[in-house]
Amino acid sequence: MTTGDDRPVWAVRMRSERDARGWSQADAVRVMRSKSSHNLPTDNTLLRNWRRWESGESRPDDFYAPLIAAAFDTVTAAFFPKARPNRDDELLSATGMDTLEFIGRVRMSDVSSATLDAVRITAQRLCCEYSYADPRDLHIEGTAWLRRITSLLDGRLTLAQHREILVLAGWVALLVGCVDYDLGRRSAAESTRRAALSLGQEAENTEISAWSAEMAAWFALTQGNYRGAIDAVAQPLEASRNLGVGVQLAAQRAKAWARLGNPHEVEIALDEGRDILERLEHPTDLDNHFVVDARKFDFYAMDCCRVAGENRLAEAYANEVIRNSTNADGSTRNPMRVSEAHLTLSVIAARNRDLELAVEEGTRAFAGSRKSLPSLMWIAGEAAREMIERFPGDPRTRVYFDQLRAVSAE
Repeated sequence: MTTGDDRPVWAVRMRSERDARGWSQADAVRVMRSKSSHNLPTDNTLLRNWRRWESGESRPDDFYAPLIAAAFDTVTAAFFPKARPNRDDELLSATGMDTLEFIGRVRMSDVSSATLDAVRITAQRLCCEYSYADPRDLHIEGTAWLRRITSLLDGRLTLAQHREILVLAGWVALLVGCVDYDLGRRSAAESTRRAALSLGQEAENTEISAWSAEMAAWFALTQGNYRGAIDAVAQPLEASRNLGVGVQLAAQRAKAWARLGNPHEVEIALDEGRDILERLEHPTDLDNHFVVDARKFDFYAMDCCRVAGENRLAEAYANEVIRNSTNADGSTRNPMRVSEAHLTLSVIAARNRDLELAVEEGTRAFAGSRKSLPSLMWIAGEAAREMIERFPGDPRTRVYFDQLRAVSAE
């Protein structure tokens, strides 16, 4: 993190804390020395180091950082907070390669297996962070890694390496496109989705191509284009009947048919999803956004039952979604699913003429730490319509509508 004068925050704080005490740099060095039980270099050496630190030219290492913090009567973590790691460091922990070595290898004509291992691990991690990470941070990091991964294509590669890099770039592009859409950046999301589709087609990877189609269906659904969502999944679903993405494609089709008022087609689509799930092995990594497990099927069924007016079933599914998304310590594992579950309970409460509960459940949905704005606003709008229809002009709805407007303005 930097400030307006381009110095790191800790460097600015070193100067401001020193000025607040009326210390010269030499004074600060003497106080720092007094905090150490070890023999330190001469004052002249320490003073040169202090000037470099305070200018932001270099960062104090793990030996000096605690001494500086102590000199200013604070703790190391407060003075030198751990920033979200630069994920180039993932290479060090995963493969033993540091950033300079990675960059060096990228610039070579050959790409080593260690480099590919590191990129593979990073792509997997990014996809696993989707459900809870700050979307802006994740977008920045995902975009940076997408550039790094595609830069590997400029090197001399075997055919297998070329294909794997295309696949890794495809997964990261899918992730970036999802985050773009969560942030309300429709045009950017569509461009990135198309890029992922192109990468999937070039790599002949059916799964990436199918996920690109699933995203197209998601975009269409949340924009009210239900026929477009059905058309988007038709062909990819036929090619994905042995893949987890096939479940997601079937679910998007079911959601679209539910809103078009065709319960027969809803049941057909949900049955297709169930059949695919029954054939799949239980996934090992449930955190990956592009992995579909049986628990997520309750989330799909919840949506369809709510739209169809099957209130008791929708309520049961919503409670199950919340239960399965809540850790033993009370923290939320899938905040976006939980938000939609609370909106489902809000809709049902409104239908049951319980406005207080409808508002309470609805406002809970907005409290989630991680939001997908188009999806949230889509379902929140359904809850709003239920309240307006049954309680027109009731001032008790004000809290919900105020929060709805605040979220839509984010």
